[in-house]
Amino acid sequence: MKRLVAYITTGYPDAAFTVDLARAMAEAGVDTLELGIPFSDPVADGPVIESANLKALEAGFRLEHLFQVSRQIAPAIDTLWMGYFNPFYHRGLENFVTEAAAAGVNGFIIPDLPFEEARPYKPMIEEAGLSLIDFIAPTDTPDRIAMIAADARKFLYLVAYAGITGSGESEDLSSVIAQIREHTATPVYLGFGVTPETAKEKARNVDGVIVGSAFVKILLDESLGSTEKIAKISAMARQIKEAIND
Repeated sequence: MKRLVAYITTGYPDAAFTVDLARAMAEAGVDTLELGIPFSDPVADGPVIESANLKALEAGFRLEHLFQVSRQIAPAIDTLWMGYFNPFYHRGLENFVTEAAAAGVNGFIIPDLPFEEARPYKPMIEEAGLSLIDFIAPTDTPDRIAMIAADARKFLYLVAYAGITGSGESEDLSSVIAQIREHTATPVYLGFGVTPETAKEKARNVDGVIVGSAFVKILLDESLGSTEKIAKISAMARQIKEAIND
């Protein structure tokens, strides 16, 4: 069965809501949850996730909220922390590793930490039983794809196009996927531009999809109450999970 990875912004509109939403998404079929760490300059994300990041920060998000939320939800769903390197660097990656292991979190996604620069940190992360998810882009050379794929753990994050999340663009990734398969049996999940309408097509030839902006748009809809947001996001998760396994 193909897997569904879902991104949500931690602490928006508040930490208690994030816990309730995460548990509902687990029940709706989400296999892995990316808890986004709000940051003021999310360079790989589009305006939707950027807006949610800023709103969470304005509402008073602190890293302690991430740790509190994670301890409550990680027992119920495979959980990763998704964030930019700045917070990891300033607080100390060792501290994040310790907190993640204590909470039951299984790893990190750090989109602005390139594979080459991540190498010094990987042994510490993996010794704690955690994974650092690697990215492969359609612009990567065959040699770089081979290098990243051979070192991959948990899953590979295949970027659907060169750009920011949520723009809905697409590229022919068949040759890139074939190259990855030559070097690893690690699952390949495709991210960027996955919606209920595109999920079935984007899931072709890969092992799962990663969805962020489509869920966060609902989070940002101020016409909806908390219960309505959770219900709508859960329904979308079920729809996508069914589509990718149809």
